[in-house]
Amino acid sequence: MGYKPAEREVGYDLNFTRTRNKILVAATILSSLAYIYWRIVYTLPFGHGLVATIAGLALLIVELIGMFELAVHFYNMTRIEYPDRPAVDESKYPDVDVFIATYNEPVSLLYKTINGCLNMDYPDKSKVHIYLCDDSNRPEMKELAAQMNINYLTRTDRKHAKAGNLNNALKHSSSPLIVTFDADMIPRHQFLTSCVPYFLGEEKVGFVQAPQSFYNPDQFQYNLYSENRIPNEQDYFYRDVQVGRNKTNSVIYGGTNTMLSRQALEDIGGFFTGVITEDFATGIEIQAKGYTCYATSEVLASGLAPSDLKSLIKQRQRWARGCIQTGRKLHIAFKKGLTLGQKLNYISSITYWYSGIKRLIYIMSPILFAVFSVLVVKCTLLEILVFWLPMYLLTNTCLKMLSHNIRTTKWTNVYETILFPALLPAVILETFGITQKKFAVTRKDRAGNERKYQLTLLIPHTILAVLSIIGIVNCVRMTFAEGSIGYIVVLFWLLINFYNILMSIFFMTGRKVLRNFERTLASVDCEISAPAEVIKAKTHDISEGGLSLILESPKYIPYDEEVHIQLSTERDRSTFGAKVTHVTKVNGGWKYAFQITDIDEEQQRSLLHIVYDREPTLPQHLDQDISTFEDIRLNFVKRGQTELTSNRKLARVPLQHEVDSKEWGAVKLMDFNYEYILVELPSEHIPSELTLQLDNDLVLETSFAESIRSKQGVLYRVNNYRSLAKSGQLEELMRQWYGQYVLEQQQRSRSKNAPGSDEFNEMLYV
Repeated sequence: MGYKPAEREVGYDLNFTRTRNKILVAATILSSLAYIYWRIVYTLPFGHGLVATIAGLALLIVELIGMFELAVHFYNMTRIEYPDRPAVDESKYPDVDVFIATYNEPVSLLYKTINGCLNMDYPDKSKVHIYLCDDSNRPEMKELAAQMNINYLTRTDRKHAKAGNLNNALKHSSSPLIVTFDADMIPRHQFLTSCVPYFLGEEKVGFVQAPQSFYNPDQFQYNLYSENRIPNEQDYFYRDVQVGRNKTNSVIYGGTNTMLSRQALEDIGGFFTGVITEDFATGIEIQAKGYTCYATSEVLASGLAPSDLKSLIKQRQRWARGCIQTGRKLHIAFKKGLTLGQKLNYISSITYWYSGIKRLIYIMSPILFAVFSVLVVKCTLLEILVFWLPMYLLTNTCLKMLSHNIRTTKWTNVYETILFPALLPAVILETFGITQKKFAVTRKDRAGNERKYQLTLLIPHTILAVLSIIGIVNCVRMTFAEGSIGYIVVLFWLLINFYNILMSIFFMTGRKVLRNFERTLASVDCEISAPAEVIKAKTHDISEGGLSLILESPKYIPYDEEVHIQLSTERDRSTFGAKVTHVTKVNGGWKYAFQITDIDEEQQRSLLHIVYDREPTLPQHLDQDISTFEDIRLNFVKRGQTELTSNRKLARVPLQHEVDSKEWGAVKLMDFNYEYILVELPSEHIPSELTLQLDNDLVLETSFAESIRSKQGVLYRVNNYRSLAKSGQLEELMRQWYGQYVLEQQQRSRSKNAPGSDEFNEMLYV
């Protein structure tokens, strides 16, 4: 089986791209070697006290470990390779067993996953055998399996946790190919047809790993108000790191969204037991048996990222402990069957989890100097500019370019700073053999009030923030007192660390969750059976609980009546009842939001296909305009704002159009939302009723509601709007008047900015 170049490079000059990458990596390596030589030979603070010596050596050691990890990563990333998917006769597609592992997840979550599995394409669907592997023997899960017409497996004990659960499924199934899904991962329809061909080529394939993608913002995106600015934190690993590991056949088995060879599993005695990350160990064992394993960047399933801090921390602690356990138990450096490249990659995967120790040392080193007068690095400003600065700039540029703008050094530092206080104790305990033996399942539902937990984790960051501020003040003071710019490097280091700490504090303070269902930006054909007409449009976003769409002109859709909506794609169609929950004016029209109020099971399953059978629409690359200043400003501004919600459920249309009234003659209609109308009266006297002659056949009968500010007019309730709106004539008239209003506004704007005008419209100019 051959390889093809990275898909993201298609359309570019591949030779130029690869040459550029090699030159950049070579320059980064040379500058790093020069830096390390300088650090080892000239900068260690021997003779400045025991504390200084220990701190200096500790900083050097973590820098060396970081250089090793970067060297392995850059080697993998210089030429990303994708395996060619063989063209295979569909008649040769074998039977496939699909294992959905569950322990304590809710029925509603498993329902969506099973529904996605049933929607997967396959030439002969009778060859697809879906198993709900319930490791807690719950009656509701057995009922769900029967309802969805799939197989149900359980066991009386929970020995070896998830690995034992999957091994139990192996004993009760027989297909040559196996798919493993976590309880929340919903496959797309092409999952099987995309993965199976790899196993039918000439290579001896052990497993194919698809990315873990998520349809909800992760905690980093959401808590930092950056769900539209930065990718999911795990995207970098699955879309770059994993695919880069194809080069050395060291792809990590992620436990879900994976197709495996039964023969490979049987050759290693089944899913590995005795560690809490059975997937990591299982993948190593398969590769040690000589199997080729692939990672693909094609999103074939998406799931639910942990939606509360406690679940996120428990997940990362389990991953850290499990990788360290596996490394100790398998003796990876001496593992028979692994190549040198595989060993180095897996050792790098384990040392990664010591990033908490590295991060603490990076933060404390300038604090020791600026606050406690402990010398950590013995150097001059000129040496810093010659040895450190080129290495720093080249490393940052290299990482950003090779990651295709998914990750930068800045965001890696932010993530590590956020997590290190929680991960550090677990990593240290596991290193010394104090092992967590119990498998902790990551919760995917919100764990309720976690304020106390957030505040507890906030303590280390607060202490470090205070120390950093003291250090910054001292550096500024010493710079002016001594008239030297030598402290500028330490000041820069402290400021970078303080930014990371500040972002960690923002993260730990959390953010209020406002929605029950995650929305997905999607343009789907939509038909709404409104009273006056059938409205055809495209959705703006959809969820399993509702949708929104943007209409060019306002429509009357009663908010207190259920309307029928139909969504249609090439594969699915879903019809349901819904009510308007909100209407607002946006650029390009009016945005209508609907909440589903009535849907049967068949239509619900089709709706779930429409919502989840797609690649998530969250950012895949860093925002081009992203900056450190903007990160801080955004978090301060957003946290200072009160979440405002509008209850407007009918379109409010500006008119400024004169009509005749029975009571006052000509009056001006300021704006109109079917139920109410704002009128400018020629007199201060306010009649209790107002009859407005809109057209020969259209009369609005209104009654006084309330006085708005005198400059705006008087608000009247429209008593007969329902009967008029359903005819369609009123809507057409409003459309015409609104069009005239828009033209008048445009003409007024142009005249204000015409040559010789005394008024200048700055925003129009910009």
